[in-house]
Amino acid sequence: MSIREWFEDRRKITGLLKDSVEGDSKDVNETDNQNKKNIDYVKINRLWVQCDNCESLLYIRFLRENKSVCEECGYYLQMNSSDRIELIIDRDTWCPMDEDMYTLDVLQFHSEDEPSNSDPLNSEDEPYSDHITSCQIETGLTDAIQTGIGKLNGIPIALGVMDFKFMGGSMGSVVGEKITRLIERATEESLPVIMVCASGGARMQEGSFSLMQMAKIASALHIHQKDNKLLYFSILTSPTTGGVTASFGMLGDIIIAEPKAYIAFAGKRVIEQTLGQKVIEDFQVTENLFDHGLFDLIVPRNLLKGVLSELFRLYGLVHRNK
Repeated sequence: MSIREWFEDRRKITGLLKDSVEGDSKDVNETDNQNKKNIDYVKINRLWVQCDNCESLLYIRFLRENKSVCEECGYYLQMNSSDRIELIIDRDTWCPMDEDMYTLDVLQFHSEDEPSNSDPLNSEDEPYSDHITSCQIETGLTDAIQTGIGKLNGIPIALGVMDFKFMGGSMGSVVGEKITRLIERATEESLPVIMVCASGGARMQEGSFSLMQMAKIASALHIHQKDNKLLYFSILTSPTTGGVTASFGMLGDIIIAEPKAYIAFAGKRVIEQTLGQKVIEDFQVTENLFDHGLFDLIVPRNLLKGVLSELFRLYGLVHRNK
């Protein structure tokens, strides 16, 4: 067979294959569409998560074993409050407080958008009470914080952990009240307090009620720290911003931050618009802020419990039996 004949045979075969593919393409597309409809994306989301930094797919079970740190790039993904408690508190020693406390929509806050212009997928168009309910169903929490008493390597502590998945960890009246009650109980029982912060700041839907929490918590901490000489440690995770940074987030006797965490009061865009100057890259990231003296320690998650235990021993707190 000559080269010319070989090419002609190849063209004939290619043409036949092309006709066959075009004829079956509609059936294939319909099958693919049907298969996509049958995929349980909710179930997939429970098994896999995508890294926010390198976009690698991570198996959730392995991710939890690795303290929610990406195995590919070392990026720190957000942890929910239950996983944080499990990370810090000894097993079977956690006693939660005020689990049944929930928010009331005192201001009757709702969006001013007309119903025809509202987006059903946009939570900002929901009435505040409906938004709270949807967050409660999604997270299983009554509000954006869990508080309680537990033991850290045998040392009794009072612990509060904010959950960013509940309305961005925003601080409303319930969050402020639960933190205040936790501090007051710790003061009564002479326990050290640890607060794990992850918040977008004060909750706008509660107006001045949310801003009042800053002063209330600061007052309780003053009695705890200054009057009773008791310890308060603040752990800042990504993100910690707004009213939380401006109040109890920065009042710790020792302030610990996670690596590469975003910590700020006002955001980069607000600063640039206010000052009329460009903000440098990573200006509000842990390592840069640490260089300017804002924190005492930068501690990786896998070392956090051990570091806290050593700090308590340094301050003279020892293991207590039941």
